[in-house]
Amino acid sequence: MENNELHSLGKKTVYKNEYAPEVLEAFVNKHQGNDYWVRFNCPEFTSLCPITGQPDFAAIYIDYIPAVKMVESKSLKLYLFSFRNHGAFHEDCVNIIMKDLIALMEPKYIEVTGVFTPRGGISIYPYCNYGRPDTKYEKFAEQRLFNHNK
Repeated sequence: MENNELHSLGKKTVYKNEYAPEVLEAFVNKHQGNDYWVRFNCPEFTSLCPITGQPDFAAIYIDYIPAVKMVESKSLKLYLFSFRNHGAFHEDCVNIIMKDLIALMEPKYIEVTGVFTPRGGISIYPYCNYGRPDTKYEKFAEQRLFNHNK
């Protein structure tokens, strides 16, 4: 995929008011033979509680080992912003983000962590991950999950 296939980069920013996975865009990884980490930190993520409609705030961390495709950062920003008016529990948010990025990129490995600010005196930090099946990354994902926060 060439840069001329990217629709958001270099254009006027248009924010979606509803959950919009269709804004995600990818480009070709120029270093497919290498295993390396890419990390995104979104410290101002906002979604809505699906029950009360009140805003929830979080830092979202996305870490992945790319394969053929990589997510374009402006499209990721627009995608994450689209959760602003979306009602979803914290755990749903991180799993939806991960699954949408898997569908877009088919990474070797990916993990998404949400560090949500307290509501009612309780903080929630959901974590999910995925390793490509039948590869060393599947086993790596299992190890990371079972040793998370140790």
